Amino acid sequence: MNRETLRGAVVGYGFISAEGHIPTYLKRSHDPGDVNILAVADVSAERRMLAGQALPGAHIYGDYDSLLRAEAANLDFIDICTPPVYHAAIAHAALARGLHVLCEKPLTFTTEEARSLLDHAKSARRVLFPCHNYKHSPMIAQIRELIRGGRIGKVRSVTLNTFRNTHAKGVAEWNSDWRRHYRYSGGGIGVDHGTHSFYLAFDWMGSYPTAVTAKVSNLQPGRYDTEDDFSAIVSFPTGLAHVHLTWTAGMRRLVYTIHGDHGIIAMHDDDLAVETASGGIEKLSIPSDLDDSSHAGWFNALFDDFREAIECGDFAGKEAEQAALCVQVINTAYRSAREESRELPIID
Repeated sequence: MNRETLRGAVVGYGFISAEGHIPTYLKRSHDPGDVNILAVADVSAERRMLAGQALPGAHIYGDYDSLLRAEAANLDFIDICTPPVYHAAIAHAALARGLHVLCEKPLTFTTEEARSLLDHAKSARRVLFPCHNYKHSPMIAQIRELIRGGRIGKVRSVTLNTFRNTHAKGVAEWNSDWRRHYRYSGGGIGVDHGTHSFYLAFDWMGSYPTAVTAKVSNLQPGRYDTEDDFSAIVSFPTGLAHVHLTWTAGMRRLVYTIHGDHGIIAMHDDDLAVETASGGIEKLSIPSDLDDSSHAGWFNALFDDFREAIECGDFAGKEAEQAALCVQVINTAYRSAREESRELPIID
């Protein structure tokens, strides 16, 4: 079936844009030919030059306002790849001009901003869709299949441990340490990886959270104002999620466990073990490119879901709702940490 070619623009030509999104768009522009990037905006002159080299047919702009004024009439969607502080303003501006919005995580700084964006998407009848890319890794797809197939029974608790030996660096041409500065990021590793941990927990627990208690630490407070270590216990109607995230580990690792009433699923990077009460352990190796921080291999499937949401008119659907809830959980966790790790409710 021939599909309509979606005309898009990208705001922000940093690492995730250049290494994760644009390569997929370039491939899809040839086969199946269902997307064409017409414009890119970036505040850095050096990054604009590199964007022009990567996309020689695209128009290049120094800011999103200029791009939208010149290009909106010819576009179907905008892909926001800037630091989080700019997400809400760019998304509102794009929705106001009748464009669908694909947005890197986290969706916004605050819960109020997130809810406002969902309301705007519904009223504008345009899709708001977050880049929750971990859902599209082969490993997570396998875990989802095992849970849905009832392999370990009802999930009662999960642990999500993310170990990194440094914060994810941005491009050298523009503030490579922006994730360590609150004014751009809205938080440290709790924002950067908490988003992934929480939307996975929602899916695995089969419910949404009711309360959270958290603790954070920053080993370089004189240099940075965001945390490099984040721990939270999140209460669900179905059980508990334990989340630990750090930028101070000796090496890069993802270690997840899912405990059901009939067994356990244990993930250690690309290795998966499934142990059930009936006896026996099944071990699987599922290459998932977890060391590739661009996650370029997962973006194609994510964009397929974005296309489907556009075709179905799912303007602020489950993905957008979960993105807003991730923002709420993260900000409530930060408040808990400020209040001596007091358990706080997640207000529905």
